[in-house]
Amino acid sequence: MQSQYQSLNPKVFLITPPFTQLNTPYPATAYLKGYLNTLNVDSSQSDLGIEVILQLFSTEGLSNLFEQIEKTKPSLSKSAERMVILQKDYIHTIDPVIRFLQYKNPTLAYLICTENYLPAGKRFDDITDLEWAFGNMGAQDKARHLATLYLEDISDLIIEAVDPLFGFSRYAERLSRSANSFDELYEKITQNNTFIDEITLRLLARHIEREQPDLVAFSVPFPGNLYSALKNGQWIKQHYPHIKVAMGGGFVNTELRSLKEKRVFEMVDFICLDDGEAVISDLLEFLQGSRSIESLKRTFALIDGNVTYCNNSTTPDVKQKDVGTPDYSGLPLKEYLSVIAITNPMHRLWNDGRWNKMTLAHGCYWGKCTFCDITLDYIKVYEATTAKILVDRMEALIAQTGENGFHFVDEAAPPALMKEVAIEIIRRNLTISWWTNIRFEKSFTLDLCKLLSASGCIAISGGLEVASDRLLKLIDKGVSIKQVAKVADHFMEAGIMVHAYLMYGFPTQTAQETIDSLEIVRQLFMTGVVQSAYWHQFAMTAHSPIGIDPAQFKVVEASETKGDFANNDIIHIDPTGADHEQFSVGLKKALFNYMHGICFEYSLQDWFDFKVPDTTIDPDYIEDILEEYDARVPLDSSRIIYLGIAPTISVKAINKRGKSVNIAELHFNTKYTELTINFDETIGKWLLDILPKMQVHKKEAISYKQFKQEFENFELGDFTLFWHSNAFQQLRDIGLLVL
Repeated sequence: MQSQYQSLNPKVFLITPPFTQLNTPYPATAYLKGYLNTLNVDSSQSDLGIEVILQLFSTEGLSNLFEQIEKTKPSLSKSAERMVILQKDYIHTIDPVIRFLQYKNPTLAYLICTENYLPAGKRFDDITDLEWAFGNMGAQDKARHLATLYLEDISDLIIEAVDPLFGFSRYAERLSRSANSFDELYEKITQNNTFIDEITLRLLARHIEREQPDLVAFSVPFPGNLYSALKNGQWIKQHYPHIKVAMGGGFVNTELRSLKEKRVFEMVDFICLDDGEAVISDLLEFLQGSRSIESLKRTFALIDGNVTYCNNSTTPDVKQKDVGTPDYSGLPLKEYLSVIAITNPMHRLWNDGRWNKMTLAHGCYWGKCTFCDITLDYIKVYEATTAKILVDRMEALIAQTGENGFHFVDEAAPPALMKEVAIEIIRRNLTISWWTNIRFEKSFTLDLCKLLSASGCIAISGGLEVASDRLLKLIDKGVSIKQVAKVADHFMEAGIMVHAYLMYGFPTQTAQETIDSLEIVRQLFMTGVVQSAYWHQFAMTAHSPIGIDPAQFKVVEASETKGDFANNDIIHIDPTGADHEQFSVGLKKALFNYMHGICFEYSLQDWFDFKVPDTTIDPDYIEDILEEYDARVPLDSSRIIYLGIAPTISVKAINKRGKSVNIAELHFNTKYTELTINFDETIGKWLLDILPKMQVHKKEAISYKQFKQEFENFELGDFTLFWHSNAFQQLRDIGLLVL
């Protein structure tokens, strides 16, 4: 079947529907726009989420909100009634606060910190520890936190008074989570518009009128974007029936792979799975009339009244080197809000500042974790590109956006590629701040971590998951507690913040293992090698090894019923494990205190209101691991890089056992200190010659084997003694890295 509506040069409008993040755009539309640029396809994009927020949280928006409340007269809680009484204060303060959160009105911080400026609702009830969080001089951060609480108070009022579906980073999320049946979501979509819908659809109407697209493509990364995407699609189909509507993204890729529900095609024409580049290319050919609908790629469509999966395309997926540079043009990059909702350091990075989001490599280079959706292409298909291409794209994004912060959103960034990207960043003398997700694997030596830090890496997040060696093996994580501790220590020593993702409730996990995991976490924080963490309860998904073969992991599906709409999360029973839910509050309470650097001396029992077993972990377990000497010998192929500048030298004679011996003093200047290291004269002069050859900008790398041979060729003595000498270790400490 060919397209009935044909356009010679179809125009594409890419939309992220409400809501994702306040501080930075979700990157999917920028990725696709970058690819469409390589095809010379006319495209534009919108982040409707931030547009709705800015419309709502404004003088006009709050005035309309309070008018709506006065009009409908809903039953309100005492705190909400108080906000209505203080509505003039909210309307008066909202525009200055929004400008402050956009880094446009910094001096407002001092007024906010007086705590006499912002009207304070119930969110302000628990702010007694602000001095710990921000100190006496942290006015900007303290004010940003107070301003965030102020916005959350208004959000609570919106939810209570006019739209119970509202949420800053999600909208109608409850309706979308595990929506096996489409009934409740469909009923809500086909009802009258909500207060938020009216704002969203007004903005959408302006965009459609201005852009006049042939194809509108919604990216739905999370459950909280689904309702709005479908509501917007419904409006487009009603008012512009000739425009084709497509929907894809992370939620679609995981939840809608077994779609049978016909009614969803009242709102969209196409539902697309996995990587979007080749998929949208085929859709454009369909709109041009040069491709049949049956030969689309990984796309659901309604054909002759039946939901049909069309995947007969021979178009190959686009290689990472050919996807183009993400293009953020058209997005209001200076209008996003940097908020501080909670004092978790990694949440701070996630919510504060405008980050250019990129991917180092497609998929996961490990791809074995049994709880993960490793059967799906976005994880299963691993493909990297070159450091040169990646850093070229980074430079292009810096030029386009004016921002030099990067969040690499990989499932797990590959260490080898991270190393090459870091070298390329340093070689080009770029100033970049970046962070990413990793596996705590042994490749992250102290030297590699120092290199990453020198290139601008400020933080990493990695999955410790269940801090139990037995369960880590069952997960097939490929790491051990010992390895996690050592790697975290390396990052910490290099000045890189470490965030650990923690899991409880993995199949067969016992109460003893849960408490022992908490003890491991306590010691990791107490020794300072982890600075941030977050507990989440295990969830079984359909595309993970556990979901595919539950019996292998000794769990049972509570129900085998599959719905016609979303199918991913699987309710399961763990007959051999503990009652996992009962540990939730205690684990999170303990973690909150550990992140504040307090309560390490508390008994683990103190966090729970029921009897828990004593831990079996030695109280010095992590500390003993960290004190173990790393006796690994570098590989012959290991690269040696010197990050510093060339030293100067002076030679002086000293008396050694009655003889005059010449000593070379090498004088090093680093960013923070001056250091003199003494070597034998011949070794000192040899180092003076060879160090510049190992600087990072040199194209010809010197390997460990070559370095050793050079030393021995000059007959400078016993290389092993030299390599382990205090003087050489000092040199390594200030920037001689073995990678």
